Amino acid sequence: MAEAANFAHRLGVETHSLGAATDTEFAQAYEDATRWHADAMLILTSPASVVAEKHLAELAIRHHLPTMHGFSEYPAVGGLMSYAANVPDLYRRAATYVDKILRGASPADLPIEQPTTFELVINLKTARALGLTIAPSLLARADRVIE
Repeated sequence: MAEAANFAHRLGVETHSLGAATDTEFAQAYEDATRWHADAMLILTSPASVVAEKHLAELAIRHHLPTMHGFSEYPAVGGLMSYAANVPDLYRRAATYVDKILRGASPADLPIEQPTTFELVINLKTARALGLTIAPSLLARADRVIE
């Protein structure tokens, strides 16, 4: 989060960090963001935010607040957009680790890898509900567009 805040600061964007892990705390975070006249929210991926992604999408529309999530299923349940590691690719890569371990490799000897495949997903129905027009150049870059 500190890296995102530092980058936003360099761009002249003011940020606020809102911690939340329950439905009540998420609702309060959206209330706070609305009160501060936030232009958008970035929802960091956590177990709580993944479980509550549909609720978060509903709150975003109710508060008329564009949101971006770090989990690619978020737009499928009504969220505006996500930019996240491609989950099927992660599973395939995990399977290669399992194969190596079953063939006798020591887990301690295997390198730690970072995701290499990311996808941008945009929900146009949500964009319309929020009164947003998504730039054609951004739509062209999207890996998936949900109508």
